[in-house]
Amino acid sequence: MLTIVAFILVLSVLVFIHELGHFLFAKRAGILVREFAIGFGPKLFSIFRGETLYSIRALPLGGFVRMAGEDPETVEIPTGSRVTAEQEEKGRLIRIYLGDVPAKGKVVTGKVLEMDLEKELFLVLEDEEGRQTRFSVHPQAVIQRDEKNVLQIAPQDRQFGSKTIGQRASTILAGPVFNIILSIILFAILTMMTGVETKVSIYKVNPGSPAERAGLKAGDEIVSIDGEPIRNTEAVSMNIQKSKGEPLTFEVRRAGSTFELEVDPEWNEQNKMYWIDVQLQPHMRKATLSEAVASGFKDTYLWTVRIFDGFGQLITGQIGIESLGGPVQIASITGQAAEAGSIPLIRWTALLSLYLGVFNLLPIPALDGSRLAFIAFEAVRGRPVDPNKESLVHFVGFALLMMLMLVVTYNDIMRVFYSG
Repeated sequence: MLTIVAFILVLSVLVFIHELGHFLFAKRAGILVREFAIGFGPKLFSIFRGETLYSIRALPLGGFVRMAGEDPETVEIPTGSRVTAEQEEKGRLIRIYLGDVPAKGKVVTGKVLEMDLEKELFLVLEDEEGRQTRFSVHPQAVIQRDEKNVLQIAPQDRQFGSKTIGQRASTILAGPVFNIILSIILFAILTMMTGVETKVSIYKVNPGSPAERAGLKAGDEIVSIDGEPIRNTEAVSMNIQKSKGEPLTFEVRRAGSTFELEVDPEWNEQNKMYWIDVQLQPHMRKATLSEAVASGFKDTYLWTVRIFDGFGQLITGQIGIESLGGPVQIASITGQAAEAGSIPLIRWTALLSLYLGVFNLLPIPALDGSRLAFIAFEAVRGRPVDPNKESLVHFVGFALLMMLMLVVTYNDIMRVFYSG
């Protein structure tokens, strides 16, 4: 139960932050946001505020911000249909009823002869005596079919596609960037909670390890690696990974003496990484606010490098698709982190947020990075790509992502099965 609750809460926070980025920048650009949703599937809860429906849906595996103009607009009134419309003080139509919904205030009725709800914003009605009247439509007017089916019109200047390249790009970019900013904040909070590392020593050297063969011993302080000063455990790990198995020169301090040892990292097939098989011991002190903020940026950068290194290993075949984890594994690790305490949970949340941000920036169809690529292509060629072709690319990409999700979920289930 703890695993499920922790997974839902963590994922909901990450999705909320991601979609909040899209939402705030869409609002800033003047785009009509129809819905801000956490989750997919049937609505569990929804509330309408301003111009936007805020909803929580049944499947907590994502979310979306639905902006006017992203998909073909379906706000229309069939020609020849009879409508009843409320007028505001200036005479503009503010609410148009298509069904048997009681109208309030000053109303007009008639048969629809002509309309434009995107550019000129007007509606031509014919009354029972055959007289035709052209009415202006309020830019925030709504069309109501029944008590629950209400849809606000989207004038062209409120649609996503009408905005400048910069406004559209910033709206799409904001989602991943907000996730990366969250990672920086969480890593900074971790530093405030745990302190900053001042030096690193070796706590344990495992028998038969590359470290033991090189002559490293428990208690050794790692001063530098290949001339680079070492102040934290991340620096040790990063240097080992960057070595690609090539020898490293460790400068160590032991019993007051400083000397150098050559260490040959080895590839660990189980963990899919290079290692020297030691347990490190960081030496900590309390961090100042500026140190915590700097550490937040630094840790985010270091983990971003690791993430791209992992992508590179996947592309080059150093690691296979069977090593990828999906929702089941993420949920399992989230539960373990929650059981271990606040610090592991915050660290894991920071990493997940960073993965979500970085992964979404990749130019993979159906992801934010792909949409940014189309906008960039539009900026270069001077005109947008055919929306139908772009939609097809995103649809195919989404289908492939779903297939990948099924594969990694199967891997997760098999791991759970065999570990049990």
